[in-house]
Amino acid sequence: MTERKDRFVSVVIPLYNEEESLAELYARLTEVLDGSVRRHELVFVDDGSTDGSLGTLRELRSGDRRVKIVSFKRNNGKSAALQQGFKVSRGDVVVTIDADLQDDPNEIPGLIDRLDEGFDLVSGWKRNRRDPPSKTIPSKIFNFVTSLVSGIKLHDFNCGLKAYRRDVVERISVYGELHRFIPVLAAWEGFRVAEKGVAHFERKFGRSKYGANRLLNGLFDLITVMFITRRAASPLHFFGRIAFVFFVVGGGISLYFIILWLSGHGLHVRPLMVGGLVMIVIAIQIGSFGLLAELYSSGQERTFSIREYEIDD
Repeated sequence: MTERKDRFVSVVIPLYNEEESLAELYARLTEVLDGSVRRHELVFVDDGSTDGSLGTLRELRSGDRRVKIVSFKRNNGKSAALQQGFKVSRGDVVVTIDADLQDDPNEIPGLIDRLDEGFDLVSGWKRNRRDPPSKTIPSKIFNFVTSLVSGIKLHDFNCGLKAYRRDVVERISVYGELHRFIPVLAAWEGFRVAEKGVAHFERKFGRSKYGANRLLNGLFDLITVMFITRRAASPLHFFGRIAFVFFVVGGGISLYFIILWLSGHGLHVRPLMVGGLVMIVIAIQIGSFGLLAELYSSGQERTFSIREYEIDD
């Protein structure tokens, strides 16, 4: 087993308008990493900042070539920044950390040590989160629902502080806002996922860049992850279950009115009757879509996460 001291660690830092925090973050990261690992690099991904963040990063790189810079022409979102950072990084261990100084760089060695216990991804858990209720309450709901739906027992899916083995970042793909579900995507690929409690601080500069629309986006992304992780390699299984629920409910409503009609009661068009018929039509449409997706999927080559090969030439 590789000792932490012998690791080559890439730290990926996505950022957007964090000019004031970058110099301090760089100093704290280098202090921790110089004393704990053999080699490291800092991959800053500037997600289209409109302040002086890019200029500050250029100054840091002029004094330390271990600083790498990726700068987007426009704001593309945290998932895109992480994906590009993963692509550029070279370390056998990749650590992600937000640039707002709310995460503690001193937690990085402990996360790497947990990887050496046999895990492939270790996610931070902000036990005492230093954020207002407007952020902590939705976050608790999000984490509870995600854990329930995915079956992955973590307390904090969206913590920016995580440590990955190289093969994890090479295997998973994040887009849209799927960075919040990285532990789910990794677990679905067969990687071992764990968490570790980490310190969390109040924001020192500026304000959060994430608005209320993240809740609605999170709902849509959760549906996406449900399909990716629970479809059992068959679109028909996923859509068929949804269609079955609609058909049972709609069919039950329609059966109720048929029994009323057979027992001699006159029928009039009622909202409930129309609703039952609409649900049956929706069930047929969803089931048909699942069947078409199954026919398409059956003709595609599927890839699988392989732990090792033992074959004869």
